[in-house]
Amino acid sequence: MDELAERVRTGGATVAATPRLSASWRRSHNYGAPAERVDPVFIGSVDDESLFFQCGQEVLRGLYETLANEPIGLMLTDEDGHVLSRTCHNRELVNALDKTYLAPGFAFSEREAGTNGLGLALADRTPSLVRGDEHYCSGLRDYTCAAVPVLDPVHGRLLGSVNLTTWSQKSANLLLALAQTAAGHTAALMLSRGHGLRPRPTPRGEVFLMNAAAHSAPVSELSGPWRTAMTEVRAALAEGLSVGVVGEQGAGRTALLTAAIRAEKPHDRILNARPPNPRDTKWWLTLWTPELAKDSTSVIAAGVDALPSWAATELAGIVTAHARRPLTVTASAATAIPDALARHIDTVVELPPLRQRVDDILPLAEHFGNRARGREVRFTPAASRALRSYHWPDNAEQLRRVVREAAARSDVVDARHLPPEVLCGPTRTLTRIETLERDEIARCLTEPGTTVTRAAEILGMSRATIYRKITQYGIRTPD
Repeated sequence: MDELAERVRTGGATVAATPRLSASWRRSHNYGAPAERVDPVFIGSVDDESLFFQCGQEVLRGLYETLANEPIGLMLTDEDGHVLSRTCHNRELVNALDKTYLAPGFAFSEREAGTNGLGLALADRTPSLVRGDEHYCSGLRDYTCAAVPVLDPVHGRLLGSVNLTTWSQKSANLLLALAQTAAGHTAALMLSRGHGLRPRPTPRGEVFLMNAAAHSAPVSELSGPWRTAMTEVRAALAEGLSVGVVGEQGAGRTALLTAAIRAEKPHDRILNARPPNPRDTKWWLTLWTPELAKDSTSVIAAGVDALPSWAATELAGIVTAHARRPLTVTASAATAIPDALARHIDTVVELPPLRQRVDDILPLAEHFGNRARGREVRFTPAASRALRSYHWPDNAEQLRRVVREAAARSDVVDARHLPPEVLCGPTRTLTRIETLERDEIARCLTEPGTTVTRAAEILGMSRATIYRKITQYGIRTPD
């Protein structure tokens, strides 16, 4: 980038302008980030009660004990680049960081402070090291910053970053490795403290054909909110407009787009490109973007809010130059679609989560059961009530998992075939012992003919205790 090269030359340093760094400088320039002195937004109080904050702080405290004599600032930020905490006992470095507002409560995203370690790590969702003159703002060139994004180990949401900052003249060889270790330990500790939660699969960037027979949902049987969203998407596609479907992960965003494209372009080949691990993004783009130039291929770019900023920019350029079909994407929210791609989206349609589409639960459950079993699967009234009453935090994808496991046990699914958490309402995070206790109570209560009194006897509890536990865990007792 010419501007980057010129700024580096005038600063008297030689910096290799990598593609990521050049893209970050370009974004910083477009944002109007300060070039000489940072003046970040101050948000005041920070969220210090989240699991991410508590686990991150514990990890950083442990790391700091091994770095007590080093001039290094250890920081935790949220997903928007707001500094949540800072640990540093080197008085000279603390005073310097305070003068540049690199302190709790201040925002240091690329938009606020230009290219910097934590801003680049959050934008590209990948470990980042920014040294001295590589900073966009000259006021930050006294520092070297290593930052690593932290993702929710269960749902994959960007939570924030771990950032280590030292003087620019100090060796940075181990700085990024330390930040990566701290970020990894934070995610692992969150998973451990989450009791019973399962880690999400590592993103692999799958690109696969959406086969009509294998993936079509019972569209005609679904509720008003689904049909309304379907009508909006079809109308936009019919006019040749680019569409983004937003909503919670697992709510059926890709299924909605697939059904709409299938209805409007029945002979099209439909590819679904799921986001990869950030370090595999270049290979991922190379794999499927040539399909955009084909007249009879429609591509769904899923989860574009998980793309590194540079990848979103490159994809937008490919769409402008080669796309023959309107761009279709999915994301968690309209505001989460990267700016480079948002300019290409004409219509955004929101799909409500499954808990707000209660009438969709049973048709989808029957559909998933039939697919899993290869024949008709029925649900007893007790199982139907349990499915309709559950809050489905992971939406239709979670329903598919639950039904698949239940249908593997019987063609007629009863409440006792469902996992215990489906029989319980939303509750606080449980300890391992509490989870075992809740599951055992739920299992006893779903056994045919078992009353609450009988369950208390089996479990060795008093009637008063088991009633209290039922309320505590939100267990819904089947009729």
